[in-house]
Amino acid sequence: MSSDPWGRVDETGTVYVRTADGEQVVGSWQAGTPEEALAYFERKYEGLVVEIGLLERRVRTTDLSAKDATAAIDHLRQQVDEHHAVGDLDALRKRLDQLVTDVEARREERKAQKARQSDEARQAKEKLVAEAEELAASEQWRAAGERLRALVDTWKGLPRLDRKADDELWHRFSHARSAFSKRRKAHFASLDAQREEARKIKERLVSEAEALSGSTDWGPTAARYRELMAEWKAAGRAQREHEDDLWNRFRGAQDVFFQARSEVFAERDAEQRENLTRKEELVAEAEKLLPVSDLKAARAAFRSINERWEAIGHVPRDARLKIEGRMHAVERAIQESEEAEWRRTNPEARARAAGLTGQLQDAVDKLQKQIDAARAAGNDAKADKLGRELEGRQALLDQALKGLEEFGGK
Repeated sequence: MSSDPWGRVDETGTVYVRTADGEQVVGSWQAGTPEEALAYFERKYEGLVVEIGLLERRVRTTDLSAKDATAAIDHLRQQVDEHHAVGDLDALRKRLDQLVTDVEARREERKAQKARQSDEARQAKEKLVAEAEELAASEQWRAAGERLRALVDTWKGLPRLDRKADDELWHRFSHARSAFSKRRKAHFASLDAQREEARKIKERLVSEAEALSGSTDWGPTAARYRELMAEWKAAGRAQREHEDDLWNRFRGAQDVFFQARSEVFAERDAEQRENLTRKEELVAEAEKLLPVSDLKAARAAFRSINERWEAIGHVPRDARLKIEGRMHAVERAIQESEEAEWRRTNPEARARAAGLTGQLQDAVDKLQKQIDAARAAGNDAKADKLGRELEGRQALLDQALKGLEEFGGK
């Protein structure tokens, strides 16, 4: 009979293993020595140790499912329970029990992780839905459309939820996208209609612009072109394939008109500059008549100059006020000389001037006497008051005397 700490072989060749529950029959051995029998079953035990070690490592370091791990544990436990090995089988059972605990812990951990992931996925999808519903009301058609497409890609990358929750969120998400697409389609349909209407309006404007391009009615036609331009801007844009062509025709018609007008105006400006030179010569001739010494001769000379002046056409607008102002100044000087001559030769006016002068002189003399009397009586306040009145009367008298001098004396 042969034995070691975990097993023995009796005289009949039966092999036993020692456990906490007592000895258990492992098998029988007839082919060799008892030592060989124990060595054989010890190798089987070592094989179980290796398999359990590998399973422990897989449970600890890989994504082995709980189901597969449990099946592997049950298979090894069956081998241990069948006692076909010699060694510390109780230690192997404890390791298998610990594996069961570890697998269950991993199961719970994965369950919690899955719940977390599901919650995170729900929150992420709810956020996508909220953004999609906000974008559904946007009028930033290109940016919002691109963003909605990006949200779909993001959605596809998220885990599925339970069917009911996932379907409800997807329904809201899909509805928001559909609402945006419907609004965008309606917008561009409306835009197409507006652009078609704009095309019709601009076709009419182009036709009128082309019809006006040969006009020589410069002022009214230029004003009408400005009105046409305002109508063009108010019409909005036509379709892209029409807009540039219509604009080129419209602008081309305007260019024909304004180029012709510029050429005419350039010729007119040259003529007006020549007119200005001639009028400057005339106004210089008129200014030599001043100061007036011979009214009759000055009047005749100015009439001749003015007739030649009127025969000359327009001058440049920016020079008109200055040149005409110089001519009018000469005319006013001659008129003033005529008025002065008339006053000198008008006896009624002279009599009125002499009478007014006499009245003012009497008033001045009277006031002077009153002032002298007040000073003699010591009433300076009254004298000062009368003095101020005297100053006013004296000024009027001086003016009247000057006027009287124009009639040839006092």
